[in-house]
Amino acid sequence: MKTHLPEEPRGFIRKTKRILVGEPKDPTDVSMFHKLSLIPFLAWIGLGADGLSSSSYGPEEAFKTLGQHTYLAIPIALMMGITVLIISAAYRRIIEEFPHGGGGYVVASKLLGHRAGVVSGCALIVDYILTITVSIAAAGDALFSFVPLHLHFLKMSVEIFFIVFLTVLNVRGVKESVIVLTPIFIIFLVTHVLAIFGGIFWHLSDFTITASHVTTGFQGGMSSLGLGAMFLLFVHAYSMGGGTYTGIEAVSNGLPIMREPKVKTGKRTMVYMALSLAFTAAGLLFCYLLWDVTVVEGKTMNAVLFEKMAVHLPFGPEIVIVTLLSEGLLLVVAAQAGFIDGPRVLANMAVDSWFPRRFAALSERLTAGNGILIMGVTSLAALLYTRGDVGHLVVMYSINVFLTFSLSIFGMLKSYIQEDKPHRKSGLVIFSVGFLLCATILVITVLEKFLEGGWITLVVTTLLVTLCFMIRNHYLNVAKKLRHLQVGLDELQYEKIAEGTPQRTAAILVAGYGGLGLQTVKSILANFPGIYQTFVFISVGVIDSGVFKGEEAIHELEVETEKMLSKYVVLMKGLGADAHSRCGAGTEVVEEGFQLCKEVASEFKNTTFFTGKVIFESEQWYDRFLHNETAHSLQKRLQLAGLTMVILPAKVS
Repeated sequence: MKTHLPEEPRGFIRKTKRILVGEPKDPTDVSMFHKLSLIPFLAWIGLGADGLSSSSYGPEEAFKTLGQHTYLAIPIALMMGITVLIISAAYRRIIEEFPHGGGGYVVASKLLGHRAGVVSGCALIVDYILTITVSIAAAGDALFSFVPLHLHFLKMSVEIFFIVFLTVLNVRGVKESVIVLTPIFIIFLVTHVLAIFGGIFWHLSDFTITASHVTTGFQGGMSSLGLGAMFLLFVHAYSMGGGTYTGIEAVSNGLPIMREPKVKTGKRTMVYMALSLAFTAAGLLFCYLLWDVTVVEGKTMNAVLFEKMAVHLPFGPEIVIVTLLSEGLLLVVAAQAGFIDGPRVLANMAVDSWFPRRFAALSERLTAGNGILIMGVTSLAALLYTRGDVGHLVVMYSINVFLTFSLSIFGMLKSYIQEDKPHRKSGLVIFSVGFLLCATILVITVLEKFLEGGWITLVVTTLLVTLCFMIRNHYLNVAKKLRHLQVGLDELQYEKIAEGTPQRTAAILVAGYGGLGLQTVKSILANFPGIYQTFVFISVGVIDSGVFKGEEAIHELEVETEKMLSKYVVLMKGLGADAHSRCGAGTEVVEEGFQLCKEVASEFKNTTFFTGKVIFESEQWYDRFLHNETAHSLQKRLQLAGLTMVILPAKVS
């Protein structure tokens, strides 16, 4: 089993790509998984930053919803902290249950069936697109909070630049992008923790006055609104702060990129993120109340809060600028979750044929390059559509987040009810309460904000689910038709070659043992009788996102590829022919196949290369996209190298 790195790039465009993207990586390098994996601290930055940064806009949306009834900020702050801890505890159990990555798609598919899995997966994809968009839009708001209003027309251009920059950075590789952004995360954490502690400490002497105002507010609310209306306002504001919890799922979905032992690393990362998010979100909301923060045009509520605090500090304006810069840039870091986990969900669904299979392919940098580009382009489109309106985006964003939360936690609740698991009683409590909270936020957000952007999320997600079923049905129908090509194996006949005939070799590239490969063999024997003495079967084990999960998975791929090729060898030897096999492994089928073909051509005399291609009797516009042109790409490479390759058709109706 061999693997080859891509040839060095030639020409200006390829050299530019190498500068931007970096040198290719060897997927079979036994140390590669260690080099690419993240320790808990780096995972906290790369994945937990999404959750922590949501404190920049989640508490603000909740506080704005309260209007004059700011006294409700205290119970909402408590509920925010409790909700973060409960959902995080639920996902810690999910990490234990799904040690190879417990994202919403995997969890719902296994526990609730493939239909629920597709809904959860599509919701996650839209969610991760909006993760990028809302994070970048909120970053723009934070960074421009200390910029004069007449310069705010530049905000959209800056946000577009951030999305393009992160797209390029992520194509290079996850760990590199996380390390680059680590200092920003640390500065944010330090400045915000100090701001919260300082904000509370500064008003310690006023706690009795604040408590009196809150008590008076409750009494006034009871008389003017009534208990029922006040409770509805509380629930509404609590739900509008749903953006606060949006990054929790990313940790369980990102387990494949974490350092061994993955479960322990993932659970520790979840603790870091849960505690930091609960403290920051609840602390900021409490500080809004203590410092009597109000809405100011062109500024975030955090900016207003920090400016009020800075009045009492030396170098106050400079401290505000550093704090808001760290906040804005951390929101840019938070967009990483979309670029890390969005392509992973796409790849997992592509492996199961819900999306075009090319989305499961890894680039030479061992990233899901196609998925990263899709996330970048679509998040840019969402930014332009909403004009960077964070309030609008948070509504769209929260719906799918809590749809995924609800499905995953309900699936785990069902599993704990049906099975006798360790710590079953505590699990039932966690998942029951977690599902109740998530379902409540989901229903209220949809009902309250359906006409304010909620309908867009639901329509887009529904269309994506429909598309997934269409794609999978297409793949299933083609696979069924290809199986019919296996009929007639007993009719295969190999015509013996006369003594003294010049030796000729037929090298056949196959992807698997089945209809297309066997049809190619039948066509060679039928159309070129008595021409070839030797048959060499070549296959490339594709290292895609479904395989690149550890050294054992790649070894299993190698074993399976060799076992598959041995079936062809046994078949041809049974017919009396000389047969051999050669295989390799890599992320690029064309590149790896080309290198194998060159080696076969140098080893065997007078070699003609063959491969099969599915030909549709009535080809549709989408067939070329769903069934890539690997055969033609490889044929072109071989022809340029002076080697002959014949593509034999396998017609399906």
